[in-house]
Amino acid sequence: MTVSAGAGRRKPLGRDFGKLWTAAAFSNLADGIGRIAVPLVATTLTGDPLLIALLSAVSFLPWLVFGLPAGMVVDRFDRRVVMAVANGLRAAVALWLSLCAVWGTLDITALLIGTLLFGVGETLFDNATNAVVPGVVRRDQLDRANGRIQTAQVTIDSFVAAPVGGVLFGVAIAVPLWAGAVGFVVPVLLALLLPATAARPLRGPDPGEAVPAAVPAREALRYLWRHRYLRAMVVFTSVIGSALTFAQATMVLYFLDEQHVPPAAIGFVTAGIGVGAVLGALVASRLVERFGRGAVMFSANLVCAVGLACTWLAPGPLPAAASYAVFAFAVSIWNVPWGALRQQIVPGHLFGRVLGVNRMLTWGLFPIATVIGGWVARFDLRLPFAIAAGVVLVAALVSARLLIRGTREAGAEADAASVGEG
Repeated sequence: MTVSAGAGRRKPLGRDFGKLWTAAAFSNLADGIGRIAVPLVATTLTGDPLLIALLSAVSFLPWLVFGLPAGMVVDRFDRRVVMAVANGLRAAVALWLSLCAVWGTLDITALLIGTLLFGVGETLFDNATNAVVPGVVRRDQLDRANGRIQTAQVTIDSFVAAPVGGVLFGVAIAVPLWAGAVGFVVPVLLALLLPATAARPLRGPDPGEAVPAAVPAREALRYLWRHRYLRAMVVFTSVIGSALTFAQATMVLYFLDEQHVPPAAIGFVTAGIGVGAVLGALVASRLVERFGRGAVMFSANLVCAVGLACTWLAPGPLPAAASYAVFAFAVSIWNVPWGALRQQIVPGHLFGRVLGVNRMLTWGLFPIATVIGGWVARFDLRLPFAIAAGVVLVAALVSARLLIRGTREAGAEADAASVGEG
């Protein structure tokens, strides 16, 4: 009852969050254009599902190699500068690829190198953005803030960037790459306008304690290892995330070759899928307030399994897009409480490194899962969706107690964030 009453008197997230949101929005715009353009460019260079999957795998590789170092950078340096440098790097890479396209020297090797460098920038920018959120909003606003950022990401990726990227690709290969380079520049400026509270953690391990000048990376590893709940959640998210990347390894080829969607229309298909993702991001915080964080995360995985299974069985492009939208709806719902949960219980001075370790151990497996998904897709483009649906369903049922009861016992439920906030 207390949570519901408080929910009716929601306070604005504030001007500083608005700057962060806008920076993330422009970054997502550039990301989204590149995300649809790069695979389309790759299909003009090769028709091998395994090579297309390898391109996707390379995008996750930096999380395995650079995840923890990125977390150390985020915790030790001004997070605003880290965000700016990361997007400056991505802008330079997009410019280089566009020039290669203009000069006629663009090949699959250049795309792989460019994707790898994009991934390095992403580890820094995303890690810093997640770490900045608690510095610009109150503790009881974390779910809502993460929901707003997630909504912007999905809306821009699906309804703006994806269709625009597809259309620009139809004009010329280099055009979406030029657009991406410009899009990455705006967040560089906005990141530097964030307040001082966004630069570094607000407090040390205990309230009022000064933040240590330099904390060894092993402290973050030790913290994660000793936190039974977070340790178990890392294992769970590794399994689920690997299953999802396995399924999506050759998504573009699935719609092009299996569902016979014209290349220029791929962006509009992803826009339709984005409807589900946006709805999930919009309702996630409300669902958490009403049913609890653990119950919502468990239910999201069940719905995800249903969406994957329906995509496997879809008889045509419209049912396939609708089924994929259900899957995207569930993933968006999961992302909001999972992100807020970590921001709530992980100490601020360790957040960057703990998140880096988390993603190193989870996203670091994605390249392997993606390559395996591409290999399986050589036999049947639908089969990865069927396998992933089974894995997600079994993992969710086995982990039901962890997600529902474990979240409550760890003090990570939504109502725990309101304690002491008045």
